[in-house]
Amino acid sequence: MKFLASVSFLAALASAAVVDITRRETESPLEVKIELSGNSAVRASITNTGSSAIKVLKTGSILDTVEVEKSQVFLGNEKIAFDGVRLMVDTAALTEESFRLISAGETVEVEWDVAIGHDLSAGGDFDFTTAGALSYAEEDSTEIAGVVPYSSNVLHAHVDGEAAAMVRREFHDMLEKRFAVQSDCSGTQRTATVNAISACRSLAVTAASWASSGSAAKMNEFFKSSTSATRSTVVGVFNRIASECGSTTSGARQHCRDIYPGGACSNGVVAYAVPAQNYVVNCPYYFTFPARSGSCYGISHASTTLHEATHLRHVAGTTDYCYGYSCVQRLSTAQNLNNADTYALYAQSIYAGC
Repeated sequence: MKFLASVSFLAALASAAVVDITRRETESPLEVKIELSGNSAVRASITNTGSSAIKVLKTGSILDTVEVEKSQVFLGNEKIAFDGVRLMVDTAALTEESFRLISAGETVEVEWDVAIGHDLSAGGDFDFTTAGALSYAEEDSTEIAGVVPYSSNVLHAHVDGEAAAMVRREFHDMLEKRFAVQSDCSGTQRTATVNAISACRSLAVTAASWASSGSAAKMNEFFKSSTSATRSTVVGVFNRIASECGSTTSGARQHCRDIYPGGACSNGVVAYAVPAQNYVVNCPYYFTFPARSGSCYGISHASTTLHEATHLRHVAGTTDYCYGYSCVQRLSTAQNLNNADTYALYAQSIYAGC
């Protein structure tokens, strides 16, 4: 670890890492420290420094076994893009297995290889950190009660680019091999997926129109801004979604089987996208939802497909700061403009007439 004197680097790091949402406490009870455990592998120690246990959500977090975004990586002042998995999680379907109870004073260790989701093949001196927020539930519940922010130290690592590239290549080779043996969606699942793509386009076209000249209150509700610049950004994203969902024979690949190594369709995961591979997977849970929902913030095939479309690089390249209406309300304008669920919830609320 080194002292970073570069003001521009620190500004970039702050911009990339900070999640500006309501804290559970004035100071976070989670202390996160990271260290190298290999050429590009990181070990994180998560300590609960508070006086009570915290039941944190594993799914989609640094505690997940799936290669979601767990690190922010810099080469000099340049942020290295993440190109791993983006999940769509239904927080109403979580079970006890989705959580990890961290007792007061307890330290939990997790490891991941940064090279899997970031291209470190250039090699050299990189800076790793991890920052974000862990959703939590009360000990006798699986309902999300809030979020606990965290941020780690900045770790300086000299990475062997060739070795990092091998880790990345081996992992993505597994993706390709699994993809090659998978059949396309068929039967009722194919019908549902095709219909969802069409419905996604309809949602996006209507949302683009509203974002262009509709209610300022609705824009402020979801994006915390109704300026012309914000409207222009949102309209652009919805127009690209409409284009992506305008065909069932071109664009991102749609699948109905979990083709990710080790599986990504864990408890509560409705669907996921791998933007770097340009594909979306509808998990088995996806097909338990209706084609459309009349609820203000309900999950449906249409809204989920729209959510995943925003993750695609040529559409918006969004991240998942958090899921659900209540959490979206805590995000800033900049974060909402880069949060997949914000677009899905905005479009869904308009469709439902809320």
